[in-house]
Amino acid sequence: MTMKSRPFGSSKHKVSVIGQGTWYIDRGDRKDAIAALRRGVDLGMTHIDTAEMYGDAELVIAEAIAGRRDDIFLVSKVLPSNASRRGTITACERSLARLNTDRLDCYLLHWRGSYPLDETVAGFEELTRAGKIRSWGVSNFDTDDLNELLAVAGKGKIACNQVLYHLQERAIEHAVIPWCAQHGASPRQVALSFLTRQASVFAIPKAASQEHAADNAAAADLTLSENEIAELDQAFPRGPKPRGLPML
Repeated sequence: MTMKSRPFGSSKHKVSVIGQGTWYIDRGDRKDAIAALRRGVDLGMTHIDTAEMYGDAELVIAEAIAGRRDDIFLVSKVLPSNASRRGTITACERSLARLNTDRLDCYLLHWRGSYPLDETVAGFEELTRAGKIRSWGVSNFDTDDLNELLAVAGKGKIACNQVLYHLQERAIEHAVIPWCAQHGASPRQVALSFLTRQASVFAIPKAASQEHAADNAAAADLTLSENEIAELDQAFPRGPKPRGLPML
């Protein structure tokens, strides 16, 4: 199995299409969480996403990637309440210490807050000049916010916008699970293959066990046909555009 990779936004850094999310990863058994992350990295899921909001997830990651930092594309996020110019820098330095690393590959504003975007961008740019982050972006931004951010930052600066994107939860029992039974792939693999079918999209699912991590990684080998994508699109229609961007 060879993990697919593609250029990550404006940074052009090649990043694994399937990565590893870490929200609540600190809530279960720590050894299992570390083993799951390491197993994921072994299988090519070297894109690891976290945030200062995720409790002790950064500490778990630090232990999991010890000795392998150069293999990892590491992402963390600053809380909106900390996203002033100076607060962004302080929060990043705190995350770096917890992750036991000297740089982040990408640093995100977790969602839109009350601080003006030019303050946050100024913090990001100072961190970039200092070599503490290699790129920056945002999370949970709708198009109006992105347009405003673009006007502040200019072209070529925003590396990504990380948003909630999935096929639904219990609804997969109605269509996806029976459909998957005909193709020898797990529902999780089909969902990840569908979500990453577009060249601009990366998926960062969380795994709490080594088996779960391996199942996620195997999605990189699954290519859906146009008919299969159409079936999924029919089973899980995009629906009308919501008034606000959905987020967890």
